[in-house]
Amino acid sequence: MENEGKKTIVITGGSDGIGAAAARALVKAGQNVILVGRNPEKTKRTADELGCPFHLADYAKLSDVVRLAGELNAYERIDVLANNAGGAQNERKLTENGFERTFQINLLAQFLLTRLLLDKLAASNATVIQTASIAANLFGSDFDPADPESENDYTPFRAYGRAKLCDILFTRELQRRYGETGINAVAFEPGVVRTNFGSESTAFVNFCYHTPLKYLFTISPEKSARRLTRLALGTPAVDFVPGEVYSYKKPLKLKFRDPDGSAAASLWSACESRLAAFL
Repeated sequence: MENEGKKTIVITGGSDGIGAAAARALVKAGQNVILVGRNPEKTKRTADELGCPFHLADYAKLSDVVRLAGELNAYERIDVLANNAGGAQNERKLTENGFERTFQINLLAQFLLTRLLLDKLAASNATVIQTASIAANLFGSDFDPADPESENDYTPFRAYGRAKLCDILFTRELQRRYGETGINAVAFEPGVVRTNFGSESTAFVNFCYHTPLKYLFTISPEKSARRLTRLALGTPAVDFVPGEVYSYKKPLKLKFRDPDGSAAASLWSACESRLAAFL
């Protein structure tokens, strides 16, 4: 079921892959789309193709996120914030802000952007969508809230899986804290898709495409983007349950257990502590 009227929909990671495919579908459906990307040429090319505005931000630089939030706050309203940007790394590296790169790009930057847009999102009764991953179950179920940056047992797979699990925990805690203000948070796993999310990680490229498992990676970005567009156009509590994570139309059962929400609350506090200088 779709809401009537046009929505203003911000899509991060919108220059290619799932983000660009979702943007094309949403523009075709008559929605107002705002693209956010890291690469200037690719982002401008996609935005020009669709005739929509765009903004640039490198999530490895939190100053970029602060600037981006200021630019997005200038819009009259934001009906949907699709936190779709992300990526995997080949080895444990710190950003210029001093945080593990996978954790910052996939969670901290998105947490910061959402926090800086909270007033706008609440006033717009916005839906906030996190692009999660089945990697949350495959590699992230051993997540330790006391070590969210994988200092003790880093591998590219664990770091990515845990970061994507963190996206889900962030969704739950965002809904718990701000659902009554009008915000509706939801997450989805896009399936196993051929995109460049792992372009900075030879480990992921080898795992995904250079083994027999490559035959599983057949979902096109266009097909996967339907999961994002369904949530973007959907009505909360009718088409999806706020605070839930979906595998297409069905809730995804997580291996990681957090029945009382303590891990999600702990993660939220850890993010706020790390981002105190920006909030």
